[in-house]
Amino acid sequence: MSSTSLTLRHPSKVIQGTVQLTGSKSESNRALIIQALSRGTVNVENLSAAADTVIMNKALALADTGRETEEIVTVNIGPAGTAMRFLTSYLNLIEGNFVLTGTERMQQRPIGILVDALKTLGADMTYEKADGFPPLKIKGGMTQNQRKVRIQGNVSSQYLSSLLLIAASLNDGLLLEIEGELTSRPYVTMTLNMLQEAGISHRWINNSIAIEPQEFQPTTIYVEPDWSAASYWYAMVALSEKGEAVLPGLKAHSLQGDIAIVDIMSHFGVASSFQEDGLHIAKVNNGSDKVLFDFKECPDLAQTIVALAAAIRRDISITGVETLKIKETDRLAALKNEIEKFGATIIADEETYHVTTKDAYVPKNVTFDTYEDHRMAMAFAPLALVFDEVIINDPIVVEKSYPDFWKHLQQQGFTVEQ
Repeated sequence: MSSTSLTLRHPSKVIQGTVQLTGSKSESNRALIIQALSRGTVNVENLSAAADTVIMNKALALADTGRETEEIVTVNIGPAGTAMRFLTSYLNLIEGNFVLTGTERMQQRPIGILVDALKTLGADMTYEKADGFPPLKIKGGMTQNQRKVRIQGNVSSQYLSSLLLIAASLNDGLLLEIEGELTSRPYVTMTLNMLQEAGISHRWINNSIAIEPQEFQPTTIYVEPDWSAASYWYAMVALSEKGEAVLPGLKAHSLQGDIAIVDIMSHFGVASSFQEDGLHIAKVNNGSDKVLFDFKECPDLAQTIVALAAAIRRDISITGVETLKIKETDRLAALKNEIEKFGATIIADEETYHVTTKDAYVPKNVTFDTYEDHRMAMAFAPLALVFDEVIINDPIVVEKSYPDFWKHLQQQGFTVEQ
């Protein structure tokens, strides 16, 4: 990553205009796997411009070369977590010999639960270095020897989605039994709904999801704009002295779990209205005094809300965020470090985390570190509407999910200086 920084200011403290968000990274990466498995039967439109989606596209093209050679094909997905999880399953289905690897941080993120499940189904996989972690050595063209597999539901929904995406392409299909509580349920629902759109049916009864072997049907999947990206504009409107924005293409009935930002931000004084030209959001005076927010089904929103609450000196408590510890960084530790720079802090109470602001103050300027995590950069950038000057270290990290972020901030009145 680049070692440069950006200095942000917002002289007018007013947000007003239209922001065209890129396609959802979550939908795009699922759509690309579906397209690859369908052998071109499924088309995809409005793909995300995010680096993670670009990486996924290139990785799938590289994986195709494995069909034509006996050499080991190394697929390096860099920091792209979704690509790591989805390709861990996908590469077992195509002929070839592969090593699936990523950045140093990616090699510290656990994958063992998914690998164990795939081995149960018949996958031929080994670890290149530490057990339970990438890089993975995969011999493709697996022979399925079992239909049913059990997997924990409270670690990462991407493990489940990875298995569900390949289920219809397995000789015997898949019966997936989810053990314990399911974290980030909307992402599993997204996967199943996108498969349904491509002609793949399923049965979900209690904690079991069954998908029979079946063919993909001709269709075009249109990727909705990214609700995770929308969350940063909600924060900017909330922190502005006067704010309203139009976000074209966002739908009231979305596949994305991060549509939860509509309800969450209503408690911070931001109203939402779905109109013909897109989602309209506006700062209003009727928020609420709600304290406890549960991010179990939308963990990617937690950083936005914690940074916002700390900046406006509003004490809140958050739950459902245990998965944040195994993301691009330990996001809970990173959040605590950064909000302490202006006197706020996070206190852990088992699985509830309390944002306390009694000692918080408004600094003239503050420098935020990003920990190679795109969401840290974008969660703290809006604070330039409250503090005179915000410096963001390693700003290039936003390319992972929202490459036009800094350009869009300039269009909405921020000064952005390198």
